Amino acid sequence: MSSLDVARWQFGITTVYHFLFVPLTIGLSFVVAGMQTAWVRTGKQQYLRMTKFWGKLFLINFAMGVATGIVQEFQFGMNWSDYSTFVGDIFGAPLAIEGLLAFFMESTFLGLWIFGWDRLPKRLHLATIWLAATGTVLSAYFILAANSWMQHPVGSVVNTATGRAELKDFGAVLTNSTAIGAFTHTITACFLTAGMFVAGISAWQLKRRRAEDVFRPSMRVALITVLIAGLGVIVTGDLQARLMTQQQPMKMAAAEALYDTVGPASFSLFTIGSLDGSQEKFSIRVPGVLSFMATGELDGTVEGINNIQTAEEQQYGPGDYKPNIPVSYWTFRLMIGFGFLMALLSAVGLWLFRRGRTPRQRWFFTAATLGIALPFLANSVGWIFTEMGRQPWSVYGVLRTADSVSPTVSTGNMLLSLIVLTVLYGVLAVVDGYLMVRYAKAGPPEPAEADDTEPRQAVFTY
Repeated sequence: MSSLDVARWQFGITTVYHFLFVPLTIGLSFVVAGMQTAWVRTGKQQYLRMTKFWGKLFLINFAMGVATGIVQEFQFGMNWSDYSTFVGDIFGAPLAIEGLLAFFMESTFLGLWIFGWDRLPKRLHLATIWLAATGTVLSAYFILAANSWMQHPVGSVVNTATGRAELKDFGAVLTNSTAIGAFTHTITACFLTAGMFVAGISAWQLKRRRAEDVFRPSMRVALITVLIAGLGVIVTGDLQARLMTQQQPMKMAAAEALYDTVGPASFSLFTIGSLDGSQEKFSIRVPGVLSFMATGELDGTVEGINNIQTAEEQQYGPGDYKPNIPVSYWTFRLMIGFGFLMALLSAVGLWLFRRGRTPRQRWFFTAATLGIALPFLANSVGWIFTEMGRQPWSVYGVLRTADSVSPTVSTGNMLLSLIVLTVLYGVLAVVDGYLMVRYAKAGPPEPAEADDTEPRQAVFTY
């Protein structure tokens, strides 16, 4: 493999791995904050036990997210120095704000939340978790703003004398339509992830009839969260598809393996044919759906890969501007499919738990527990589609990925770092899985153990 291939594999592995923790951190921070709010307002012990149980799992996940996220930024200077040189004036600004403002905010107030249970007044302590949760959202926005500039570069110009992109309008970067679309879609996906996580663990405990006073309300909160967030993901994903069609038409065409321009365009749920989609033997299609996703109209025209390839050759010069078609096609469908499965599972669960009932259908508890994997799979394939569908560009229409890799780092060095990081992340995955399973099985603290929240009186010795 070339150094470019190894660098792409390493960045892909570390990015997908890191993003396993990010959505759960964001979504679960608000779920925990909501549970603590219910305790402060009602004084009911079950809400305090819920807060402490889910809060412990949230903290384990947060720590893993921080550890894996640090590696991400170092890769820009290590494997992608030409990219960093070209975009540093723009890309560095939102990342610097994220680190100096948002991350410090969430980590500071999270520290106060961890150590302030018996030291701060209840309402002040409650404010710390809400501020920490707000910090996670701000952090997500600045990072997505940086990534969205790669998808749709705005507020900048390329200085031909220096060979670098220069920032001209930071406001345009922060209000990029792509950033707003990605942010709304990502945040709703975060709540979907947290909801399925809480629902799956609650189902496992309820199947064994453990701490029902804690896990029944946890299950109900989780199922409602999944249903609402699932609808949000559908709506924001639909809006994002139109933005993608306008800004990256090749990505939308690749998502359907649509080679020739057609209107109206159907959406294939499942296709049997050549791996790249150029030949089709059998397909299950829904008429007009791709047209609606791309244009907002059932009879809209959608450009095909061949037409876009010709247009981009005329605009950017000779080259292959097609992404990996099989990866784009199947990750797009898997992302949507996993999302609909989660929405269906939540709707069934709400029906089975209606009016205070406890389901007798043990299959549902098993399905809900296994469903924990669904949002993580959906998030992973969604990011793979987003990033691989943009190829061969690292900054769309401005800088190619082949021109972004470090020229002085050898393939052997990159391969060594890839192996080391993969092994290290594998070890971290085992540790994280062990801790999560251990504390999830342990259940919530007993009422007497949980109620250690009264502020201590200061004692002075003379």
